[in-house]
Amino acid sequence: MSLYKDYPLHQVFLRRTFVVLAGVLALPVMLFWKDRSRFYSYLHRVWSKTSEKPVWMAQAEAASGDFY
Repeated sequence: MSLYKDYPLHQVFLRRTFVVLAGVLALPVMLFWKDRSRFYSYLHRVWSKTSEKPVWMAQAEAASGDFY
């Protein structure tokens, strides 16, 4: 039994489409914004999210096999 629910494929696709559109539309403004790394870091977090599990936990579990 999983503690976290995986999102359906269409929801992940819509989320990633939104991230691409937001990133492209914000690019002219973000070129001159001093804190653009925080915005694009947020977009990366949204892009990576495929379940209710926190992104950092999913990435840590996926990377654990790299050290063994």
